[in-house]
Amino acid sequence: MNPIPAATASTFTTQFHGYLGGLLRWDEFDALCQTIIHQEADASDLTRWYIYAIGEAVPQQPANLTELTRFMQNINELLHREHQESYCGIVYTDSRSTPTFVKIYDPHHLGSACGSGSHPPPLPGWTLSHALPIKLEPVMPITGSRKRWWNALFP
Repeated sequence: MNPIPAATASTFTTQFHGYLGGLLRWDEFDALCQTIIHQEADASDLTRWYIYAIGEAVPQQPANLTELTRFMQNINELLHREHQESYCGIVYTDSRSTPTFVKIYDPHHLGSACGSGSHPPPLPGWTLSHALPIKLEPVMPITGSRKRWWNALFP
């Protein structure tokens, strides 16, 4: 069972299923956060990052620079606090220098990344993309604390 509709031929779906490189070290993730913020701050065109929490409403417009910066700072703090490992390993991107798509896995819903038997691999907790996301249904229920965290960022 694939939680993403196979018939959807969107850029988001293509990127979601495409090759993404993992960030194994925390300094790589910290650098990606800064790259995304600086890339957006330096952009001469309109804001282009859609921030999507799986299971929430699909954003209909990209985040502005303030929203993007707030999310990047808060997700960085959350992952450092809750993924208490010496390595990162739960963030994937299409490019470290010029990213357009990022998957961020929730440290409390990692499961088996490759899936096993009848269980599909877990979905990430969040995506950032230049493409409009599609609605994804979480395989596991979203906790109340995670929903409160998200709603505090995007009331």
